[in-house]
Amino acid sequence: MLPNHAPLQVAEQFGTLESLFPGRIDLGLGRAPGTDRFATIALRRMLNADPDNFPNDVLEVMEFLAEPRPGQPVRAVPGAGLQVPIWILGSSTFGAQVAAAFSLPFVFASHFAPAMLFDAIGIYRERFRPSAQLPAPYVMLGVNVVAANTDDEARFLASSGRQSFASLRSGRPIQLPPPSKEWERDAGDPADPLRRSRVSFVGALGTVAQHLRDAHVNITCGYCTPSREGKRAIVVLSVSDVKKAQEVLRGESLDEI
Repeated sequence: MLPNHAPLQVAEQFGTLESLFPGRIDLGLGRAPGTDRFATIALRRMLNADPDNFPNDVLEVMEFLAEPRPGQPVRAVPGAGLQVPIWILGSSTFGAQVAAAFSLPFVFASHFAPAMLFDAIGIYRERFRPSAQLPAPYVMLGVNVVAANTDDEARFLASSGRQSFASLRSGRPIQLPPPSKEWERDAGDPADPLRRSRVSFVGALGTVAQHLRDAHVNITCGYCTPSREGKRAIVVLSVSDVKKAQEVLRGESLDEI
């Protein structure tokens, strides 16, 4: 969340990580503060941070991570010349435009804000400027995945996220609660108020795998973290057939496929 941090600070922090773990570090830059105003002030300790200055801040980070210029007055140490891969994180068309203009890969937050998903992807692909660093546009999607031994168990586990997300949207953020039958989605209820709030894949392993195939989505990497109720997966997805994915994800499946 770049508005919370000075570009030099970000470049040196990720330059340190890249020095410790060469070739294993990527840097995602987002425009949103990602928190409330009190935490934002505490993080940067200044009141004049401007989210609309995001493109310039991104350019600053890119310059600090590039090979230093002769006479450059300020250098990132470590960081200069390390060329840490940069991604633009977005949940609207603004991030798509920045990523396209700067020839950077683009990550869209469809796990909580799918409304502009395909508009953003379309703008990014249409306006992308090829470069030696990235010759063609590259899109990653953030989605929710809840998998269990059965479809019923997965829907039950997914109720934790549904309750937490509803509380966040109502301005009352809470820690992830235990699963609850009251918050378990009825797949046959078309009036479900959270139906179009997120892109999620919920079900048994075979169910999730089939829905991912149906949506023409490829899992490029992933891992699971244990929890009290089971395992929660964080996956990185790419779309192999945008038109087919668009047909599936725009249908009845924008909340839980």
